Amino acid sequence: MKLRGVRGATTCENNSREAIFAAVGELWLALEEKNSFAEDDLAAVIFSSTPDLNADFPATAVRKLGLVDVPLFGTAEIEQPEAIKLCVRVLALWNTDKPQTDIRHVYLRGAAVLRPEHAVKGS
Repeated sequence: MKLRGVRGATTCENNSREAIFAAVGELWLALEEKNSFAEDDLAAVIFSSTPDLNADFPATAVRKLGLVDVPLFGTAEIEQPEAIKLCVRVLALWNTDKPQTDIRHVYLRGAAVLRPEHAVKGS
């Protein structure tokens, strides 16, 4: 197996615990659906959020979905004036036999502009 990176991003409706949990939960479930990874194959998951999101940790949303044994880490993005607001990014480190070309990255909501080729319609 090789260690692969699975990327994704989303935006939240506002800076509230409920909005963060809803957006991150939607993103995480989409990443799972598109890639079919098992918790045991995840080495770690890294979240970053823009400075305007501080009502709760994105990792807490994933813990509430049942991802309890994988190391999760959160960090803040730099405050860049032109950056997308209320944005959460994720990098899941996944041990898999899939080639890099079969990895499905997911960009939802306002974050779809970051990587339009990986945007999920209807988000």
